[in-house]
Amino acid sequence: MTQKAFAETFGIPLRTLQKWEQGEASPAPYFLVLLARSLPSMQEALEKVITPRGEVYFFDNIKKIVFDVRGNEIRIQEDLKLVKKQNLGLYLEDLFQDFYAAQDRFNRDCRYDLEEEIIWTR
Repeated sequence: MTQKAFAETFGIPLRTLQKWEQGEASPAPYFLVLLARSLPSMQEALEKVITPRGEVYFFDNIKKIVFDVRGNEIRIQEDLKLVKKQNLGLYLEDLFQDFYAAQDRFNRDCRYDLEEEIIWTR
């Protein structure tokens, strides 16, 4: 939504909205409550999946994104509503374990790069 459309939707001056976004002013607490009540809850849009080991994941089948409780997100291509619920938790657990391993390797390589004068080639 553009600033202009947002301002018109909520009946506030455009310049007021710009001041809020730039940190020059803050909206009144009552306005924040009204705004929060008018927006769809993120939790309502997400499906929750709990694995047999108790890990919790969420997916947004419309945006094609899966999330973990740490806030990591991975884009997917499959329609997860069609996957058997008993298996989905295991698939997500495997996906995120691979993600964490790749993230650890990346971080390790970046730290190593800071310590050594090496230029890698393929």
